[in-house]
Amino acid sequence: MDHVVDLDSAAAEITARLSAWSAAGLAPCPITWRDGLAPWPQPLETDRTRVSDPDSIGLRIQGSDGWAELHLVLYREGWADLDALADDEVLTEGPSISNPEEFGRFLDSTVMRFLGTAGSHRDEAR
Repeated sequence: MDHVVDLDSAAAEITARLSAWSAAGLAPCPITWRDGLAPWPQPLETDRTRVSDPDSIGLRIQGSDGWAELHLVLYREGWADLDALADDEVLTEGPSISNPEEFGRFLDSTVMRFLGTAGSHRDEAR
């Protein structure tokens, strides 16, 4: 499979937003990594050093009200799986992502849409 997205750079996009999300009352969980070379079923790791060939990263963020939540997985092949629970609805999307910067913009818009806060690291600089 093609490696379209650099997952280490995409993880940096997540990390850059963690403090803003936490300050907004959101509860992000640690980034998870899946190793493409690991035997099935491939375990999810929170320690990047335990993954030699990352093929996806995952993120879970719980909203400040304790009821809204989103789960996001980015695959190195250039797509994401998004599952969000907000306002008692489950929403699923599968957008194409072509680079880490696009992933960062997707993170910002997704957090704003489903969890009600901009949560962007760019907002802290203002």
